[in-house]
Amino acid sequence: MIDFTRYAGARVGGTINRLLDDSHSRHLGIKLDTPFTRLLVALIVVAFAVAVYRIAFGLGASTNMTDYWPWGLWISFDVLGGVAMAAGGFIIAAMVYILNMKKYKCIARAAILNAFFGYLLAAMSICLDIGRSFVIWHPLVMWQVNSIMFIVAIHVVLYTTTLGTESSPMVFEKLGWSRAMGRVNRCMVGIALFGVLLSLLHQSSLGAVYLIAPSKLSPLWYGHYIPYMFLVSAIMMGLAMVCFETILTGKVFNHNPPRDVLEGLARGVVMMGSLYLVMKLIHLFTGPGVGYLLSSGLLGVLYLLEVVVGVAIPVVLLVRKESRKNLDTIFVASILVVLGVLLNRLNVGVFGMSSYANRMGADYFPSAMELLLTMGMIAFAILGFKLCAKYLNLFPETHH
Repeated sequence: MIDFTRYAGARVGGTINRLLDDSHSRHLGIKLDTPFTRLLVALIVVAFAVAVYRIAFGLGASTNMTDYWPWGLWISFDVLGGVAMAAGGFIIAAMVYILNMKKYKCIARAAILNAFFGYLLAAMSICLDIGRSFVIWHPLVMWQVNSIMFIVAIHVVLYTTTLGTESSPMVFEKLGWSRAMGRVNRCMVGIALFGVLLSLLHQSSLGAVYLIAPSKLSPLWYGHYIPYMFLVSAIMMGLAMVCFETILTGKVFNHNPPRDVLEGLARGVVMMGSLYLVMKLIHLFTGPGVGYLLSSGLLGVLYLLEVVVGVAIPVVLLVRKESRKNLDTIFVASILVVLGVLLNRLNVGVFGMSSYANRMGADYFPSAMELLLTMGMIAFAILGFKLCAKYLNLFPETHH
């Protein structure tokens, strides 16, 4: 018994030591004990306290949502926005593992990991946003295939699991579990294909949820093609998010971002942005019309900001080949795309619903707890990514 205890303790200790060994990423200059890290930890602690309060006392005590405004910041930003930001994961996985575009392999791990944290953010938000958080497991055993909400729930569960599986080789590599890593790598094409199918359905199904609210959502955003617009805008944002994180991590972690990869991704942003812009214009001219847009007040301004700043300007910035070779131009355009799509999700989930809710006598602005919880979950994703960059082989192209 003593020998077994010593053996087990040695194995556990060795596993922990291998996990905490940062020799892979030491040359990146990543430091954990920094003021920024301390801020992230503080935000996470505050968010955890808010989550406990919300579970203990309910939505009414912790949020400003009402029966006439049942979905607020947590759904519009954390879920709709978080899932859209995670779209880069399935795009890069498809390019690397299915289409065998090897030049994008150097960013695959980081893109998939970012998508994993995006879906974790969405999953946590869904758990806290539903009235009875403790029954979140019900869709796993109580299937209702005719419900769009069931489709959304089961997609979140399945694709979060898929992203975790796609990211697992980094952990197995760190632990020295070559057999487990080999098994996952042999199945990676099938895993990636399953993830692509799930994500395509999930991105569009989030838009399809709003098809059930034709009298509540403003005509500027409501339309029968909203699922397709959610999908196209998510792909555009996913490509832009991968550009943004690749350039940003290059600056923060002291390694050179691959210019040829970024140029290809920027070309994809132009293609998908152009398609999305055409779809938005067709919807405007064949639906509510320019007159409705100009008479919509704040909603019209938000619509123009979303389309002009988040779509038109980035496309113009990146349409020239010379511009796509400039990292600063790609970085600025990527930020605009991310902000534009996030604004679109807020427009659909919050601002576009305001006219109906106001007629019912309701108004909404996120409570302090809603804001703190969202900030804490974003801090959790950033800190998690930083820890993975420090202790896992997240950027294999930088290792000598």
